[in-house]
Amino acid sequence: MDESFIKGIVYSQFNEKFGPTATVWIPSTLSNQVKDLVSMKSISIMAGEGGKVPKSLTIVPFPSINMKGLIKSFEIKDEKRRGGFIDSALTLLFSEVNDLIFYKYITNFNVIFEECATAIANLEGEKANQEQIEAELGKLYNGATEILNDLQAVEITSPEPDTFPKEKEEAIGGKGFRFKVIVCGDPEVGKTSLVLRFTNKAFRRTYIPTIGVNISEKRVYLKPKKATIEFVLWDIAGRSTFQKMRKHFYQGADGLLLVFDLTHPPSFKNIPKWYQDIKVTLKTDLFGYLLGNKSDLVEQRKVNAEEIGTLTKELNLEYIEISALSGENVDNAFHRLADLLITQRLKRSKEN
Repeated sequence: MDESFIKGIVYSQFNEKFGPTATVWIPSTLSNQVKDLVSMKSISIMAGEGGKVPKSLTIVPFPSINMKGLIKSFEIKDEKRRGGFIDSALTLLFSEVNDLIFYKYITNFNVIFEECATAIANLEGEKANQEQIEAELGKLYNGATEILNDLQAVEITSPEPDTFPKEKEEAIGGKGFRFKVIVCGDPEVGKTSLVLRFTNKAFRRTYIPTIGVNISEKRVYLKPKKATIEFVLWDIAGRSTFQKMRKHFYQGADGLLLVFDLTHPPSFKNIPKWYQDIKVTLKTDLFGYLLGNKSDLVEQRKVNAEEIGTLTKELNLEYIEISALSGENVDNAFHRLADLLITQRLKRSKEN
């Protein structure tokens, strides 16, 4: 394992006087900029959840420093504090370029983060010194490194199948297109799982809320068009907390995928709101598809075909049913999107 894979670990607390504060960190060379940024965002997760402690690990982007963080939020009992608890967080920093393995295997890190959080909470209760807490961060670092080494071995011995093994060579010399695609919809409809299914044939069964935006890339060869397409996929957070931020993420989009959950009618009813939010921001025609996810949950379906048909006419978007779990229609959806975007790009070129 590359020693630079893990960039550091920061233990943060909410200080009643100074706000989110980095308390202990490794290595000692982490800059104040990094520590301040990490503590601010990591502790803010609990504020964004109304003070509730997220049960799952969360991945948060730090684009200004080209890193992301795997975060464990927890509380430390302190009767002297208002509310009786101290909001705390453990953040493992890693390079953005290495984020896929964390997304794909995030549940593998649950145990070591839980053990570290519990140990630190006990040490804080015993008024332990900084060196003892730093030792726990060292154990977390070693545990994460061991897990990453094991996962690296798995990835090497069990490589992902090439989706287009025969066409790959044909792509050389073909037309090249690059498209920014925004993937939008309510929380928990399966946007991130959809992107993972397409980019790496992985499906995440444990929901992890996207924080702001996650960006993925994949290059495919579209045989009918004899063209290579490079997708830049912006998986945009659905929570209202990020409403102001996401308008900036829409800028420059060539296409969109609006995703709803076939088993959750409110996510379908909110699709027009998403469409209008994007339309008002971009002030241009929108090209893409409406995707109904979780088609595998046949018995739990609650959105009927008539409702979907009415909405597709209203938005002038074609509809595709998919399952991020089984992979059904996922590749097809992206291939059709690529075909649509190429057609529009060539049409605009002729007009100009």
